[in-house]
Amino acid sequence: MRGRLAGSILLGVPALFLAALFVLPLLSMVVLSFWRTENYHIIQDWNLGNYWTLATGGAYVTFLIRSLVMALIVSAVSILIAWPVSYAIILYGGRYRLLFTLAFAVPFLTGEVLRVIALQGLLGPLGLINGVLMAMGAAPLRFIMYTNVASAIGLVYLYLPIVVTVIYLSLLNFDPRLIDAAKIFGASPLRAFIEVTWPLNLFGTLIGFALCFIPCLSATLAPRFLGGPNGTLYGMAMAQQFGESGTWALGAAMGVVLFIVSVAVIVAIGTRIDLRRTGFTGLGRS
Repeated sequence: MRGRLAGSILLGVPALFLAALFVLPLLSMVVLSFWRTENYHIIQDWNLGNYWTLATGGAYVTFLIRSLVMALIVSAVSILIAWPVSYAIILYGGRYRLLFTLAFAVPFLTGEVLRVIALQGLLGPLGLINGVLMAMGAAPLRFIMYTNVASAIGLVYLYLPIVVTVIYLSLLNFDPRLIDAAKIFGASPLRAFIEVTWPLNLFGTLIGFALCFIPCLSATLAPRFLGGPNGTLYGMAMAQQFGESGTWALGAAMGVVLFIVSVAVIVAIGTRIDLRRTGFTGLGRS
C-alpha cells in the first residue's frame, strides 16, 4: 500500500508538471490559433484564416520546407559525427570515458547566445578561418557566413553534444561480447558492426536524431545571427509574429503546425524501424 502511494506520487508529480507546463499551454495555443489579432488586440472570432494564410502564403511554405530540410541535414550530419566519436570513446576511452563525454558538455557552461556569437566571430568575413586563409594568400570563404551553410554549421555545433551523449549512453549499455561472438562465427568487423552494433543501438540513435531534429526545426538564434537575409527559417518567422509583428494568433497557428509536423516526422521514422530488433519493446525487460 505504501509502495503504491509512493509510486503514485512519483508518477503523479511529473504528470501534473507536464500537464500544467506543456499540455495546457499547447491547448491555449491551439485555441488562440483559431482566433485573430488586429492592431495588437486578440479578437475571439473563430475561423481558419490563420491556417489558410499559412497554406497559401508562399513565404511561409518556403520557410517550413527550408526548416525541414535544414533539420534533416543537421540531424543526419550530427548522427554521422556523433557515432564514430561515441564509439571511439567506448572502445578506447578506458576509465576516462565519462570525462571525454562530459568534455562535450563544456560549451553548455556558457549561454546559447554567447556560443552563437563566438561562432559568428569564427566564421565571419574577417573571422579566424578567413583570417588564416587570407594570411596564406588564399581567397576568403564567402559561403560560410550569412548563408544557410553557416546556419547548418551553427546548429550542428549547438546540438552535437546532445547527440554524442545519447549515443554514448546507448553504447554504454551495449554488451561488446556480442561483437566478439559475431567475429568468432566469421563476421568481419564491418559486418559485425552492421549486423550487431548498429541495430542494437538504433533506438539510442533515433532518440539522438529526435533531440536534434525537433529543436532545429524551431531554431531562431543560429539562423538569425548566422543565416543572413536568405536564411530565414520557420522558427524565426514564428518568433516575429509574437514580437514586432504582433500577430499572435498567426504565430500560434505556426506553432501548432510546427508541433504537428514534428510529431508526424518522428512517427514516420518510428514506424519504419523495427524497435523490437533494437531490444526495445516499450514494456521493459522480458
